[in-house]
Amino acid sequence: MQSHPYTWNYIPLLIQVVIAAGMGLVIAGLSWLIGRGRASKAKLDAYECGVPVEGDARGRFSVRFYMVAMLFILFDVEAVFMLPWAVIYRHLPILTGSRMFGFWEMIVYLGFVVVGIFYVWKKGILDWSNDRGDL
Repeated sequence: MQSHPYTWNYIPLLIQVVIAAGMGLVIAGLSWLIGRGRASKAKLDAYECGVPVEGDARGRFSVRFYMVAMLFILFDVEAVFMLPWAVIYRHLPILTGSRMFGFWEMIVYLGFVVVGIFYVWKKGILDWSNDRGDL
């Protein structure tokens, strides 16, 4: 039996990478050759879901749109922080010496999240029914 060097095991991967890069280059090249178009007013005009453009893009929006977006990001990031904790929860006694330490750590963290939600709720940021312009 003849033994091949270990690097021969990477030949299929190399072939796949070369084929993928070649196909990408061929597709981009054909797109450039076939798709050469002429710029016209209709092609250069802004397109938004088939609706004709009205007004200026720099119009004023209520601050609530930005507040809700920031709150979504904030609470979404907090939820993402809980996932790694849930994954390693079984291994916490090895990492910290006590599973209860990790449990109470998450309870404190969730307490901060609840306080944040309560603050947002009391501030009225999520209440879209009132017509106040200020927050």
